[in-house]
Amino acid sequence: AYCLPWWRSSATCKSWQSGHFLPWDRCQMLSIKGINRTTGQEQQAGLKENQVLEDLEMHLARRDTEVLFQEQPETGNQYLEDTLLRSYLKTHLPPKVLEEVHQDLERFGNRLLTEIQPLSWECELNPPVFQQYDAWGRRVDHIHTCSAWRRMKEISAEEGLIAEAYEKRYSNWSRLYQAVKLYLFSSSSGGFSCPLAMTDGAAKVIESLGIPGSLKNAFDHLTSRDPKKFWTSGQWMTERRGGSDVANGTETVARKQPDGTYHLYGFKWFTSAADSDVTLTLARVADAEGQCTQGSRGLSLFFLRVRDEEGKLNSIQVQRLKDKLGTRQMATAELWLQGARAELISAEGRGVAAISNMLNITRIHNVIGAVASMRRMISLSRDYARKRVAFGKLLKDHPLHMQTIARMEVQVRGAFLLLMEIVHLLGLAETNLASEQEQLLLRLLIPVAKLYTGKQASAVAVEAMESFGGQGYMEDTGLPVILRDTLVLSIWEGTTNILSLDVLRSLAKSHGQVMAVFLCTVQVSPQLQPCSA
Repeated sequence: AYCLPWWRSSATCKSWQSGHFLPWDRCQMLSIKGINRTTGQEQQAGLKENQVLEDLEMHLARRDTEVLFQEQPETGNQYLEDTLLRSYLKTHLPPKVLEEVHQDLERFGNRLLTEIQPLSWECELNPPVFQQYDAWGRRVDHIHTCSAWRRMKEISAEEGLIAEAYEKRYSNWSRLYQAVKLYLFSSSSGGFSCPLAMTDGAAKVIESLGIPGSLKNAFDHLTSRDPKKFWTSGQWMTERRGGSDVANGTETVARKQPDGTYHLYGFKWFTSAADSDVTLTLARVADAEGQCTQGSRGLSLFFLRVRDEEGKLNSIQVQRLKDKLGTRQMATAELWLQGARAELISAEGRGVAAISNMLNITRIHNVIGAVASMRRMISLSRDYARKRVAFGKLLKDHPLHMQTIARMEVQVRGAFLLLMEIVHLLGLAETNLASEQEQLLLRLLIPVAKLYTGKQASAVAVEAMESFGGQGYMEDTGLPVILRDTLVLSIWEGTTNILSLDVLRSLAKSHGQVMAVFLCTVQVSPQLQPCSA
């Protein structure tokens, strides 16, 4: 038999007598088997050659269907595996509180593993769908969400993810306990942590207003543990001119009605969790001549129900859902307000001051999401290092690889401790136990932590993804989902420059006192307790 060399384009071999060409590797195999065909031997060798080729084809078929197989990284009970979290709680919580909290968190960790994480993946695979018209041409503007997303709402109520902070069962430790549950829930929430952030913020605003009678029902729904009563809230601030510059970007107009309510007219360009039950939004009150005060002094805060008792939209039209890079599990929409019935809940012209409490809460939730996503990626990376073999040994036995993971671990630990310090201070402030210095420190740390962890999370996610090699880039591993969803954390609730300006305002407003408190706290106090300025 005559075989063409491998560098020839056909890479085949030819039997001179039969005129057949064979692939080069088959030709080599035939040679090895001792099948050298001549004219006289061709018939006799035919059956043997066919058998060899059949065996070879079977081998090639198996080779063609082989796929990459690696051990899948897995995590167990997130609470039990998080040694830093458990150590922190053991060090700081009163013994009786720790005992109750430990039992509940261990139970919650098991629920995350067995029930909530599978729902999270369902939310990713089944994003919301917008139906503008029904089959008969009637406009319905219905946002369809999957059953897993709706189940996340029920679970949030059952676990008291909002209620815990407002029931204050553990006094000043209640806010920290809530933050810990949200931290564990975040990376398995299928994006539902976002509406929870705004719900928490809305409840905080209503509480700061003294829970007026007209909002008592809404507050009870927002903080309910009953899945059938629990409401989520939106936060409709971003308009066509942008989000952070609300003083100049807000065009929505509020017209007072004879019954004391207001009708809102405007276009909300970016409304997260558009399927929420209620929302807070800014608008400019028009006077009798239809004129509005411009700038931040013209902004007032309003509360509105998204739908009426019959489930019909409150004079709201959905223009479209946003096509986002990440957080695809959640419906983010462009909305037209065409006379939406609303209630003025701030003093007229004091909308920015009234909603500031909501911004502080949602920024803290942003930090929670950032720290949780970093912890999740590192946990998976560490488990993978115990299973994946490269260059003859496990990844965990390669010093350079482990050094990379260790550097990420240091970052997430620092971010976690900063988060815990903030929610501890918030708990003190909410129970009137915070000193003036602690309140100043809280005012400074919220924008600083949001700025730093928001950027840190995406950097750590990229580094952790790289630790998986090519597998980290595969969509069905779920790792790209975590990366995409972290990228919004440096944008939502204030970009880096906006937060930097906010820090400068806190310095100027306190005449530098806040910086003195900060320096004293981090340089002198071993227990991180703010000292006198």
